[in-house]
Amino acid sequence: MIDIQQVWHRHPRFTDAAVAAAAAALTLLVSRAQSAGLWVYPQLSHGAVLQYLLPAGWPAAAPTAYVPPLACAALYWRRCHPVALSLVLVVLSVGWPVVVPLLVALYTVARHQNTRAAAATAVVALLPVVVQPLLPPIGSADPATTVSAVALVVGAVGWGLYVEGAHERALHAEQEADRRAAQARQHAREEIAREMHDVLAHRLTLLSMHAGALEFHPTASPERVAEAAGVIRQSAGQALEDLQGVLRVLRAPVIDDHVPSSPQPALRDTSRLIDEARAAGADIEVHQRLDDLATMDTTIGRTAYRVLQEALTNHRKHAPDTRVSLTLTGGAEGGLRIAAVNAVQSTPVTRLQGSGQGLIGMHERVHLAGGRMSHRLTPTGFHLDVWLPWTP
Repeated sequence: MIDIQQVWHRHPRFTDAAVAAAAAALTLLVSRAQSAGLWVYPQLSHGAVLQYLLPAGWPAAAPTAYVPPLACAALYWRRCHPVALSLVLVVLSVGWPVVVPLLVALYTVARHQNTRAAAATAVVALLPVVVQPLLPPIGSADPATTVSAVALVVGAVGWGLYVEGAHERALHAEQEADRRAAQARQHAREEIAREMHDVLAHRLTLLSMHAGALEFHPTASPERVAEAAGVIRQSAGQALEDLQGVLRVLRAPVIDDHVPSSPQPALRDTSRLIDEARAAGADIEVHQRLDDLATMDTTIGRTAYRVLQEALTNHRKHAPDTRVSLTLTGGAEGGLRIAAVNAVQSTPVTRLQGSGQGLIGMHERVHLAGGRMSHRLTPTGFHLDVWLPWTP
């Protein structure tokens, strides 16, 4: 089935030709109505004045026969100079029945020009209504003609302004929808980037620590080497699984701007996280006083897990030979407080270099969860303090 609206938008010249043909048909009806004594627009003369401007030998009825069709045909170019066309049609309308193309031209001005131009053109189109009582009647001087003329002019201009306003509102709504979709996509990209950083940085720092141990202890016993190699193999496999999980999320179809997510960890999984870090040689001290974790919101629990994960990752990067102290306290009334403190590394070690994105991503996570985060570096160590609501 052919969509007429799409055809009109894609082929404006076809639309203009159709409008000109429709205007010609309506003009014929208006001409017959005026012949019967029904006037819809003030006609101040019969065009006799313009007879003096016509070439010699032209019949007297020539303007009456040619002016209305030519006025309708001019609507084909109504988008080029709508204001000029409207003014010309106002002049012609006082002598010939060209009110239909005049109304179409007024609508075009209101639709495609600014409000000031539309108002000025409408005022000019209403001048015959003002001038009509000052001239001798010629058949169209009656209140009904005045009312119909004002209604038609105001209606044409008002409808054009309304359509233009609706078009602008629709365009604005479309732009707003595009902007929100772009923000949603950007948010999804940032969320995936944070996930990749949190997961892979944790696994890769574990690999780095075990590989560093093998590098700096070449005389270790075969049992210790085999144990370290096994841990490296296990960490590499887990890193590969985590990476594949993120890739599955990226490849999954997006439905209604919703990016599917893989299963996420919670705060109750921190024991496994700490055990992995201790197995890699980290010295971790944990102080925990928490209410029932089942009452905690899942989003808050996931955020808390990622905060602890990043804290341990930063410890392995920057101070692997020091003790890190983790404190988790709180409940449903006061919220969750996480504190991580580790001493400054006293001796230089070979470790992964951080990009600074970990703390930025951690701050974004905490902020999105409605919490607060602060960190400071003192002469004695690095302090991280995070507060999260128990429920949003």
